[in-house]
Amino acid sequence: MFDALTLATGVAALLLAAWCGWAAYRDQPTKDWHFIGMAVVTVLALVQLVAGIVLLARGEKPEQGTTIFVAYLLGSFACIPAAGFMSLAERSKWGSVTVAAGGVVLAVLEVRLYDIWGG
Repeated sequence: MFDALTLATGVAALLLAAWCGWAAYRDQPTKDWHFIGMAVVTVLALVQLVAGIVLLARGEKPEQGTTIFVAYLLGSFACIPAAGFMSLAERSKWGSVTVAAGGVVLAVLEVRLYDIWGG
């Protein structure tokens, strides 16, 4: 798959996690700027989803199976929006913790996507 895109998405997710973790440390909920950061990370995950589908459509195959690859692609795309919606429900520092955890989960999913593809 695209190594640079996977790395960029993982690093952006970790930066978002650190940023929201800092907000949680200061007892702050997620704010508008955090949602802009979540949108940036989500766009990166969307680009990765489209790129993965295009690669599959061209006939390329992941090393560990197409089904698990598509499942991880969809999960990585849904990770940050799900955390963002949950942070809207919890307007305290725990909303920021939720987004920080979502960023860490996305970074782990990116590593796993790299492994599934055959990296």
